[in-house]
Amino acid sequence: MHINHIGIPSDHPRAKSIYIREMLVNGFRRGLVVPEGLIAHGRGEAYDYLIGERTTKTAQRAIEAAAAMMLLSNRPVISVNGNTAALCPNTVVELAKVTGAAIEVNIFYRTEEREKAIKAELELHGAKKVLGVGSQASARIPQLQSERRRVDPDGIYAADTVLVPLEDGDRTEALTKMNKTVITIDLNPLSRTSRAANITIVDNVVRAMPILVESTRKLRSTLSLKKITDNFDNSKNLHESLKIIKGEVQ
Repeated sequence: MHINHIGIPSDHPRAKSIYIREMLVNGFRRGLVVPEGLIAHGRGEAYDYLIGERTTKTAQRAIEAAAAMMLLSNRPVISVNGNTAALCPNTVVELAKVTGAAIEVNIFYRTEEREKAIKAELELHGAKKVLGVGSQASARIPQLQSERRRVDPDGIYAADTVLVPLEDGDRTEALTKMNKTVITIDLNPLSRTSRAANITIVDNVVRAMPILVESTRKLRSTLSLKKITDNFDNSKNLHESLKIIKGEVQ
C-alpha cells in the first residue's frame, strides 16, 4: 500500500475520486476555484459514478472528433475556468502546443485577482501566453449577460473553434449563435451545455484531456480529419451516453 503526499492510501476504493477532490480544495485555497465550483464538481462526480468512472467507447469517439476539429481549425481557443486550472493545467498547455490553440481565462465569478491566479497556474505549467486577463477581455459576446460575456478580442471572440471544458450552458449557446464550433467536456449528457455544443465529450476532464492530447498527436499526420468530423453525430453521441448511464449498453 502506498500513501501519497496528501495522505490517501492507494488501495482506498475511492482513492482517485478523493484525490481529485483534494486537488480542487487545494485550488480553492490558492484562489483558483470558487465554492460554487466545488458544488459543480460534486454534481459531475455523481454522473461519473453512473458511467462507471471510465472513458467509454462513446467518449473516445467524441474525443477523436474533437481532436480532428481542433486540428482543422484556423483559430482554436481553449477556454479555462478555475476548476480546469486546478485539475489539468498541464494538459491544457500540452493541447495548446499540439494544436496551436490559444489559451484564454474565462470565468463566471470574475475578479482580476482570480484571473491572475489562473494565469499564473497555467504559466507555471509552461503556458507562454494567456489571454483574457483584466483589460484584455475587452470584447463582448452578444446576448450574454454574465461576466463570461467578457472575452479577449484576439481569443474567444475571434475563434472559429472553442474548447470549453466544465462549461455553463448560456455561453455555449451564445458561442454557437456566433457560428463558432464548440467542443465541451461535460459528465452530464442532459445539460444545456452538452445539448448545445457541437461535440460533447461525456467524461471526466482529468481522464479526457490526456486522451485528447494523445489523439491530436496521432491525428496530426492523417488526411482524413474532415471525414472524422463529418461522420460524428452529437445527438447520437448523447443518446448513446444516456444508454450507458441507464445500463443498457457498456
